[in-house]
Amino acid sequence: MPSLAALSIIDFSNKVEQQKVKERARALFSPSFPQVDRMMSAFDNTEIKNRNLCKPLDYYETMHSFEDQNAEYIRISLEYSVKTIEDCISSAQINKDEITDLIFVSTTGLSTPSLDALIIDKMRLNQNISRMAIFGLGCSGGVSGFAKASILAIANPKAIVLLVAVELCSLTFLRNDFSKSNFIGSSLFADGVVACIITGDNIANKTRNAFTYTASQSKLYYDTLNVMGWEFVNTGFKVLFSSDIPTIIAENIHNDVTSFLEKHHLNISDIKNFIFHPGGKKVLAAYEEALLAEGDFLKNTREVMNDNGNMSSTTVLYVLERFFTQGFEDGYGLMVSMGPGFSSEMVLLQMNKK
Repeated sequence: MPSLAALSIIDFSNKVEQQKVKERARALFSPSFPQVDRMMSAFDNTEIKNRNLCKPLDYYETMHSFEDQNAEYIRISLEYSVKTIEDCISSAQINKDEITDLIFVSTTGLSTPSLDALIIDKMRLNQNISRMAIFGLGCSGGVSGFAKASILAIANPKAIVLLVAVELCSLTFLRNDFSKSNFIGSSLFADGVVACIITGDNIANKTRNAFTYTASQSKLYYDTLNVMGWEFVNTGFKVLFSSDIPTIIAENIHNDVTSFLEKHHLNISDIKNFIFHPGGKKVLAAYEEALLAEGDFLKNTREVMNDNGNMSSTTVLYVLERFFTQGFEDGYGLMVSMGPGFSSEMVLLQMNKK
């Protein structure tokens, strides 16, 4: 089965303390948002300590056109995608010409040709790489991308699949949007860039740990299309999300997880490593109350959120990186994320130290 050969993430040099973001947000929102003092506690309630931002705080205080913000999205995405890919190629001990497939995942900017084409051209990768650009899956895109990369590697045991996920959520911030959703987004969202290399059976995995794909599942919940997403307005991407998200998760996640695991003759107690997209504090609480797994099973998920913020699709891959580099329990791992649609994505892994 396909296995994870390498994984690289970006900690931006502009990473900043949440309290500093809070102070700037108060100054920005106060003149036109009467509720600002009553809502400032939202920054503390997230329990986020640091925000992984691709730009210094001063950038967000000034007006930028959608054209300018999107140009920055393309520039930064390409620059840091190349960096993470180069790190992965080195770690996996492969030649860049050996990459057979490239999947690019993002929901926070637009580019045609898509970023995968820009990456191939910039890095002079093999011109015959099979490529796939995935847009619109939001926070669920990281798990979905990992599943699709693994399925490609099943189809071709000689495959070396490069998965790249980029979310520059901060570049979607609308300076003159004084809606509650934009305010909550300013307390929560951050930026992330991840690259993974997933190899087929016939490719020697030279890494110390073996994270092997076992199965995956996607689910779209009917009548929830307005729960989360973007409204595309003249000024850019306007964030939409509902306070119902934790409730929807609480009502569905237990049955979704148990039914998925039962297909593979497993129970929640068989899962040793929980690799979840955090969403936010209330989402984490909904997971914990619904799944009732033993111990602090979302420790890595919580710590990634606390140290970075919500980085949309990339967040769960930052959590995976923490297991990959800092340790895990031998046995099964479960990747889970929720996103627009409203939808869920799951991947079952076998995780063993070599």
